[in-house]
Amino acid sequence: MITDNDPAGMGIAFTNAINRYTDHACRLITTQERYGLGFEKDIHIPDINDDDFGEVEQLLKDADILHFHVFKDENSHLGPLIIRDYIKGKEIIHHHHGHPDFLINVDLYNQKYKKLGRKVIVSTPDLLKITENTVWIPNIVPIYDVQFLPRYENSLQNNIVKICQSPTRKFHKHTGELKSVLSELVKRGLDLEILIIEKTPYFECLRLKSSCNIIFDHMRGWFGIASLESLSHGKPVIAGLDNWNIQCIKEFTGSEKLPWLIARNKEELSVTLKDLVNDKDLRQSTGESSRMFMEKYWTEQKALSLLLNEYNGL
Repeated sequence: MITDNDPAGMGIAFTNAINRYTDHACRLITTQERYGLGFEKDIHIPDINDDDFGEVEQLLKDADILHFHVFKDENSHLGPLIIRDYIKGKEIIHHHHGHPDFLINVDLYNQKYKKLGRKVIVSTPDLLKITENTVWIPNIVPIYDVQFLPRYENSLQNNIVKICQSPTRKFHKHTGELKSVLSELVKRGLDLEILIIEKTPYFECLRLKSSCNIIFDHMRGWFGIASLESLSHGKPVIAGLDNWNIQCIKEFTGSEKLPWLIARNKEELSVTLKDLVNDKDLRQSTGESSRMFMEKYWTEQKALSLLLNEYNGL
């Protein structure tokens, strides 16, 4: 797997899952780090000393499949190495994660991959509507690693319910709408506070989220990795899933009942938050359902089986 920065940590997540649960071997090469999130790394180009790219070159030679994330492709370089010099006889697949630059240029990418005869993976179901020759491979979290184990309804400090969001890009995740709704609820006398987590190392972000009582993703119709992390933590998670995403999730999981609390606009968000803030038992039961859903329907192995099926079909 080759990428610039690791998108939502999914490069290392799938790399670890392949190495943990299969007889295959996977390595992840990253070339930069954005947002200061501090995801676990495998081979990080800036960390290579003395211009010794021998290991990277050997991996390029030995690989059967090159799995490119985001905008990397065979015309990219890894230090002094040009990837296209090593692609003969290899299978190639592209993995997109909803980057804004991809969305506004999606027609160009569709034309490119059609011309090359390439298969494309997308990380969320909404991208299936705009990409061609595409399959959705759900994002994963290692739900049994200690950072993702459940933290159910926490004791409240000063009886204040804490609502959390961890947006990579606030302008894209309805952060302003969330703050507006919470401000109105406070004016109505509800005891709550908001925690917006930004530019925070990943494991510290997880720790902060697990200490909160309610998690808000966004209302764009789809869901982010933030949802899955907090469902694994056993938290009530609010997102504005649309019917398309709901149907895709049901098809993947086989479950008719989903754990997300659906809020598609400010009015629905206000009602949902008010109900959760006022009802500790509702927060607890919703959180328990969140964790049980992940354990039953969203394991690493389940999503990984779809990725391996795509590999085998290349």
